[in-house]
Amino acid sequence: MIGNRMARLFARSVLSTLSVRGRTSGRLRSVPVAVLEHGGERYLIAPRGNTEWSRNLRAAKSGRLQRKGLIEEFEAVEVPTDERSPLIAVYLEQFGRFPTVAETFRQLPDPADHPTFRIVGSRSLR
Repeated sequence: MIGNRMARLFARSVLSTLSVRGRTSGRLRSVPVAVLEHGGERYLIAPRGNTEWSRNLRAAKSGRLQRKGLIEEFEAVEVPTDERSPLIAVYLEQFGRFPTVAETFRQLPDPADHPTFRIVGSRSLR
């Protein structure tokens, strides 16, 4: 919770707001995320492990991203565990300087602990 608030303050230029329908409530839940762009694809990686947003995205298979006033809806496909390590390495290169990011990966070193989703089928709403 505190990390999300700090992220909004310190990393506005790289963060998007992810909104996903809750598994039980059906209400949109929002959280700041860093979208990894790599190899012509975009990914969402859960640095803090199996979080609520990652469980909601796994169940809903779709969500919304908002950044700089632009909103897009997308579908998500979970990346198999054996394909996550190179993506996590690039994520750490790009975002490891932000408070707590590198530390959480040190505490949870197994790629299986970090749900990772490929963003597919996106369309702009604004």
